[in-house]
Order: sequence, then C-alpha cells, then structure tokens
Amino acid sequence: MTWIAALPMYNVTPALADDWRALLADVLRAVASDACIVSQSDDLPTLWRAPNLLLSQTCGYPLTHDLNDADVQVVATPRFDVEGYEGARYSSAIVVHADARYASIEALRNLRAAYNQDDSHSGMNALRHTVAPFADKGRFFSEAIRTGSHVGSLRAIAERRADVAAIDCVTMDYVREALPAVAREVRTLGYTRAAPGLPLIASRQVPAETIKALRAALEEAVQHDAARATRLHLRGFSTLTLNDYDVITRMEDEARAAGYPRLA
Repeated sequence: MTWIAALPMYNVTPALADDWRALLADVLRAVASDACIVSQSDDLPTLWRAPNLLLSQTCGYPLTHDLNDADVQVVATPRFDVEGYEGARYSSAIVVHADARYASIEALRNLRAAYNQDDSHSGMNALRHTVAPFADKGRFFSEAIRTGSHVGSLRAIAERRADVAAIDCVTMDYVREALPAVAREVRTLGYTRAAPGLPLIASRQVPAETIKALRAALEEAVQHDAARATRLHLRGFSTLTLNDYDVITRMEDEARAAGYPRLA
C-alpha cells in the first residue's frame, strides 16, 4: 500500500511549514517501510478520511463531529511550550485590538467577531462557548465574519474590519515571533476553557504495531533536532483517546443549552 501523510495545521509561515515537513520526514523515515507520499492537498476532510492515511493532524472539532472510530485512530497529541498550553491541553486567546478598552467578555457584546472556519474548535466552538452565558435570544455579536484562517482573523482585527476573535494559543505564539507587525496590533483579553490539543491521527487501517512505531518516531524526531523543536515550541507528545476529546462536544452542548447554538 502507498501511504499518505501531512501535517497541515500549524504552517503559519513558510519557515514553520518547512520545520513541520522536516519533522514529518524524520518520522516517515523511521516508520514507513512501504512507499509514502507527503500530501499537498488542500482538501483536508478527504485527506483525513483516506483509508491509506498514515499520519496527519486535524482539529478536535472535526475529530468529534465528522470523523469517528470507524475512520481514524488518535496517534498522539502534541505538547507545546506556549502561553495557554498546559500538558496536552490548550486554550484559545480571546484577542481584541491593541488599543481597545474592553475589560471583560461581556463588554464584547454587539461587536464584530472574526473566526477562521465553521468546523474549528479553537476559532468558533471555544468562542461560542465563552460568550454563550452572555447571549440574548441567540445573539451576542453584531456580526460573525469567517476569515478562513487564524492569521486572517488577526489581520481583520489589526485592520479594524473585526473587533474580537479566538485564536489557537500555538498560532498566537507563532504570530508573536514570526509576524510581529500583526501581533503588535492586538492584545489578549483572556482565554477560553482548555481542551486537548490538535490530535495527530491515522486511518483505522494502520496496524497497531505501526501506531506504536509512529509514537516512538514522533518522540525521537523531537529529541533528534532540539533546535527545530525549540523553533516549533514543541516539547513532545502525549497519548490520548478519542474519549478525551469529549470536552469539545460538552462545550458545544453547554452553549446550545444556554440558547446559543451558533456564533452570532
């Protein structure tokens, strides 16, 4: 079988993308005895469901909603050394413009929210959960603007096309270092509830012994190039189960129970 692999989620800049590709290459050299292709596809839902998927990374929201035990298995969850990350759990930074005077979540009422994608936990679900207690008749913001990426949401705030967004704390840390001109235009008001980090997944057709080898190779890749791990702020990987990600659906359920089923 020809396997496919890709790590698409944290390629904030070309340099970071290069580091993630290099880490993946180290893992594949250690594990893939058969041919393996690094996918360049932008069709992530199709990639994640591919029966020959050896390794990729998804968001917790697709994992708990569109994917299931029949499609994928959780290989590992990264641990990062960034603000808002603890162990294998992360939060989103609630970000506003640098000169905005808002001091609380409730003060964001009737402002314009930017979010990356409809199926993003960090950009949509976590923000929905955070503001749900303050919503009135299913509304809190004056507008919810889908930008296509966390960086797009940050640029929308920097350019005053939006007022608030929830940004994955790893992406936020990368932006502070790699895109300082954007980072200077925003500030963090607070953080959302924590959830397990973005999982690395494999097809259900990947044998158990290969999953074990992938986990060992991921740890070895971190240790093999300490400078790269430092640039990625990557400490290592933890082994979680699909059930550990149930907090994401609980956060959605809590927002719905509060009468706030969608970001609005």
